[in-house]
Amino acid sequence: MKTILVTGGNGLVGNAIKQIKSEYEAYYIFMESSWCNLLNYEQTLTVFNYLKPDVVIHLAAHVGGLFKNMNEKVQMLEDNLLINTNVVKAAHQTNVNTLIACLSTCVFPDDLIPPINENMLHDGPPHESNEGYAYAKRMMEVHCRLYREQFKRNYFCIIPTNIYGPHDNFSLENGHVIPSLIHKCYLAKESNLPFEVKGSGKPSRHFIYNMDLARILLLLIDKNNIDLLILSPSEEYTISEMAQMINSHFGNEMVFNTNFSDGQYRKTTDNSKLKRLINFEFTSLKDGIEETVKWFMSNYPNVRN
Repeated sequence: MKTILVTGGNGLVGNAIKQIKSEYEAYYIFMESSWCNLLNYEQTLTVFNYLKPDVVIHLAAHVGGLFKNMNEKVQMLEDNLLINTNVVKAAHQTNVNTLIACLSTCVFPDDLIPPINENMLHDGPPHESNEGYAYAKRMMEVHCRLYREQFKRNYFCIIPTNIYGPHDNFSLENGHVIPSLIHKCYLAKESNLPFEVKGSGKPSRHFIYNMDLARILLLLIDKNNIDLLILSPSEEYTISEMAQMINSHFGNEMVFNTNFSDGQYRKTTDNSKLKRLINFEFTSLKDGIEETVKWFMSNYPNVRN
């Protein structure tokens, strides 16, 4: 039986893997941040030597929403470069043959003409709003590719679109768009105030439910010869449409504050490579938001924020 180590085991996707791990028979280890400091290579290597995994699903990262990426570029770059380098290097040093590492669609160049596919990753600079985080993630793709070429390791990166779901970080300032808006909408209802959405609401995004992403990751463990893979549903929604789905559970007046930046306007992705590899039916955004709101309401105020 394989031993699968999941870094970031208590995060959004790590918790989703915990819920569906019975779908892939293995011995799972969900790494917690208290076990070691992934910014430190010696600590990382010590833990890998002790656990001796066969497979690593690398989810741990220093993450945040649009405004954190804009305001803390140096820390986002440096922390993620160290975390990713240490995990990939320690995996190789401890003879881990399969490593799946998680990127983000923000790694792609800003000026691409959609739809975006895997071959476009290094075709230009990322959007300046998240360049620190994006360049760190791009280098992990290079790192994994070089291990495949030089050492024949099955190391590859996946690029999920905007992830959301139960166990997310619902921070108003540093959370991603869906969880932060759920929290904001809840507080607006409690205070009998309008639900304010930053920006015009016009940018569009693909959203992937964390349980769907977890299932796809387990399906990919035994796949070989993957270099880079976008994980995305075909449907795309504007921020306005998504916010209205959230607000349908609370019934607030909704306003858009155009004094705030919209960030990248479109990130339409091409998921044809994924479709050729596996047959998968995604959870609809409406149903995924409903489940996420239910989880938030059941766990508030003890949610991450």
